[in-house]
Parts: sequence; C-alpha cells; structure tokens
Amino acid sequence: MSFGLLSLIFLAALAGPLLALSPRWRFPIVPGELLAGILLGPMGADRLHADNPTFAFLAEIGFALVMFVAGSHVPIRDPDLRRALPTGALRAAAVAVVSVPVGLGVARAIGTGHTALYAVLMASSSAALILPIIDTLKLSGIGILQLLPQVALADAVCIVALPLAIDPAHAGRAALGAVVVLACAATVYLLLRQVEQRGWRKRLHVVSERRKFALELRINLVLLFALAAVAQASHVSIMLAGFSYGVAVAAVGEPRRLARQLFAITEGFFGPIFFVWLGSSLDLRALADDPSLIALGILLGAGAVVTHLTGRLLGQPVVMGVLAAAQLGVPVAAATLGTQAHLLQAGEPAALVLGALVTIAAASLAGSAAARAQAAGGAETADTAPAPERPDGPPAARHIGPDSLPPGTDHA
Repeated sequence: MSFGLLSLIFLAALAGPLLALSPRWRFPIVPGELLAGILLGPMGADRLHADNPTFAFLAEIGFALVMFVAGSHVPIRDPDLRRALPTGALRAAAVAVVSVPVGLGVARAIGTGHTALYAVLMASSSAALILPIIDTLKLSGIGILQLLPQVALADAVCIVALPLAIDPAHAGRAALGAVVVLACAATVYLLLRQVEQRGWRKRLHVVSERRKFALELRINLVLLFALAAVAQASHVSIMLAGFSYGVAVAAVGEPRRLARQLFAITEGFFGPIFFVWLGSSLDLRALADDPSLIALGILLGAGAVVTHLTGRLLGQPVVMGVLAAAQLGVPVAAATLGTQAHLLQAGEPAALVLGALVTIAAASLAGSAAARAQAAGGAETADTAPAPERPDGPPAARHIGPDSLPPGTDHA
C-alpha cells in the first residue's frame, strides 16, 4: 500500500457520489464504490488486491465503522416509534416466517444448501438505507411510523443471526461469542447512560470543544475498537461489535458534533476503502461463468421483495412493503464474512450483492411512488391521516445521523 495507491482508491470511490447524483432515483453511493473496486481489482485493471494486509485491515476498520453507523441509525429513542412497535414487530415476524420456505426453495433450486443464510438475507432490511430515503422524500403518516420499527427490528435481529446462519457448523461457538459481545455492548450502554445522566459527558464536551481535543470522538473510537477486539477474541465478526455499539450510542443519544465527526471519518475515509476493497474481492468471472449464480442474485432480490409483501396481509400498503425490503448492510456483511472465511463458493458473494442491488432498485421505485401518492393525497401511502408533527420534525422524516437527532440529545 502506498500514497499513490490510496489516492487511486479515493479517486475511484468518487464513482459512488457521481452515480448517486440524480435526485430522481435516490440510489445509494455504495454500488458505485463497489463498481470502482471491481474495475480496479483482478477483474479489471488489477491494481487492487483484497489480500493486501494493509488494504484488508483498513477495510476491516471501515467495516466496523459502517456497521456502527448502521446501528446508530436505529431510531430507538423515538416514543412515537415505540408506540408503533407491536405492529412493526408483528410484520417483521411474519416476513421472517415466510422467508424460511422461500430461502429453502432458492437453496434447493440453485443447489448451494445455504437455506439459513438466504432466509436471513430475505428477512433483513436496512435502516441505514431506508431512513435517508424516507427523510429525502419527506414521507410521513402512520404507515411510515409502523414501517420504521419493523425495519429496525429486522436489521438488528438479522445482523445478530447472520454469523450463525452463514456458518452453521460453528453456530454454537458463534452464538456464545455473540452473547459475549452483546453483553459487553450492554455494559457499555449502562456506562454511557450513567455518564450522560451525571452530566459528565456535557462537561467533557465543553472542554473538548473549547480546547479542540475531539475527546468524544477519541473515546468512542476506543470503545468501538475495544468491542471489535472482544469480537475477534470471541470468534465473532466485528460486524456485530460495530452494530451493537451503534445501537448503544443511539439509545443514550448521539451528540450532533460526535455524529458529524463519525460521519466524516466513516463516509469520507474508511467507508469508501471498505466498499472499494469489497468490490475488488468479488469474483465476477465466476458469476459470469455460472449463470445459476446470476439467477441466485435475482432470486434473492425478488424473494426479499415478495417476502416483505407479507405485510399486506397485516394491513401494510404494498409500497411500504417493497420499501421495507431494501437491504444493504446484511448482504454486504454476508459477502464480507464469506470472502474472509471462505464460507461461500466462488462468485456467491457477488450474487449476494446482486440480490441487494435488486432490492435497492425496487425500493427506490417504491419510494418515488409513495412520494407521488402522498403528494396527490394517496390514502394507501399514509394509511390514515398524517402523524402529527413535533417541534423537532415529523417522526418519519428524522433519522439518527449528523443532521438530525432524537429529542434530548446535545445539539451543540
């Protein structure tokens, strides 16, 4: 790894924002970064190699931070969302139940035998992807309010279940490691809550801002990397460490200044490295040589959309079901784990990413349709009258991130 190569990585990573420029499609930047990695990897110019130790370690840091940001997007503090939790939980459970036979059918049709993995993928959602779509399109109403806890639950549960599903032979060890990591994350949450309630964090914030120490960022990185170290020692993916710590920070309340700092280092540096690395690790040649893997990607994406339409039986509008099917974090994590531990056959990680892209395209179309219906007063999108707004913004339009935070957090 050299500065010239690092410069090339970030130049290539600009493909993500360029492809996402169009406000019409609401497409995330990740596909562009993956494409850049593919073009610079062994499949293209052969300038980047995923097995380079420095490149791989920087990507692993990016993986932890990306999953932390995903966890911090879970709107766990919003009281309106907690009231909608029973309906959202019921719909998420229904989708999970339906995903099992669909995953079994896909595994048997393709002949991979990864039923549990495919079921988890199709049951998953992506809060980090869906919340910005809702925010950008300014979608609101009780349909959105019930959608958010459904997405948050599916995201959290599937991330915990993924290490067990992708490597069933070591499920017992993975389950024990997951319990250890989650227990550590819960302990950190209790510690952070005490620090917040006693006012220590605010005093630290004042000193840090006045002296330009960035103490909050430094301390949070210490805790995140310590949890990642626990995950490694427990033979669990750092994915779980990053996500669970993000949820813990969201539960306490993420200060705006800290959110901006974490956004900067994740989206501006480590995140692009991770996704370009992942793109360079994808074996598209195997995907092209085996049409069944292309079919696998399409079936996974279509299966996710179909399983999420189960919510229609429980009163959920069709566009909300399709929007809930959008997934990114779990398939990307599965592709990363499969690549690092050699748990998937050649080309299969690329098929998982292809499936995620199918759901993103479907969700983008559904989001645009929902926005048009809402603008025209469509009853199906809102389900009932729009939810009442509060001074800090409509519940459906807020997400935990650098520009909007749940009530009660520090906006300094």
